[in-house]
Amino acid sequence: MSKVAFVFPGQGSQFVGMGRSLAEQSAAAREVFERADEALGFSLSSLCFEGPEEELRLTVNTQPAILTTSVAVLAALREQRPDVAPDYVAGHSLGEYSALVAAESMAFADAVKVVRARGQFMEEAVPAGQGAMAAVLGMDRQALQDVCETVTASGHPVQPANMNGPGQIVISGTAEGVRLAGEQAKAAGAKRVLPLNVSGPFHSSLMQPAAERLKGVLANIDVKDARVPVVANVSARPETAAAAIVDNLVKQVAAPVLWEDSVRWMAEQGVTTFVEIGPGKVLAGLIKKIAPTGTTIVSVQDMESLHELLNGGVLC
Repeated sequence: MSKVAFVFPGQGSQFVGMGRSLAEQSAAAREVFERADEALGFSLSSLCFEGPEEELRLTVNTQPAILTTSVAVLAALREQRPDVAPDYVAGHSLGEYSALVAAESMAFADAVKVVRARGQFMEEAVPAGQGAMAAVLGMDRQALQDVCETVTASGHPVQPANMNGPGQIVISGTAEGVRLAGEQAKAAGAKRVLPLNVSGPFHSSLMQPAAERLKGVLANIDVKDARVPVVANVSARPETAAAAIVDNLVKQVAAPVLWEDSVRWMAEQGVTTFVEIGPGKVLAGLIKKIAPTGTTIVSVQDMESLHELLNGGVLC
């Protein structure tokens, strides 16, 4: 029997207007946006629907905005098909919180407050301009790891941060560390090194202060055992136990996102359909490069794509 995984996007998938058609056409989706506004004490929905883009792009806003839009898409799906249940859920970085809401491990109102704080802690962990991230294309994982270790040993911390797919790895660290590692990666055969427009060195050891602060916030949140296995970023393995889920969320801030490994593991367990739930199509693009030929990959982010999913016979 073929299995289905619901996957949820992370930072970088946001765009002004996301979720608007859903909120207009789905009572369940509209309620999610209303609950987010209430939980945060300001109109996050207006920021999602109308911008301005520079405000939406701030990490402290982006994280709750993507979470809310993703959960709203899920709510609209469940409104139409309450019987549909995935075999696994997973999310890319921030998206892991959407996955936990989907697995009923964390209440949405709690999740939206936690990711707002997470965004703030990540922004404040490293002064602006001192950290950086870059995508390295066309280089072997171990070879890039060796480059990062050499640069770090010279006094400029840098490490692989996102294992996104074959030949696409994001590195993260000090601005000088990322620059030097990028130069050495190109000299060692990388096809391209693309600096990313981000506000900090996410998923690197420099984020440890943010991880410690997040630990304090999560200690006051009611996290339950997950009803669906959540494939964790830090291990690329399923987890359902509440204590382990919290531990993984703390580690995740300063540890690499093992996305390629997570998708491969799910495919090995018999997942033949991946449904990306939330804004954008970033994960669908990555999964196409990782999953076996013949895998069904669908993105749902508005009513049009939701109807296509429901009418396409993908979800039996």
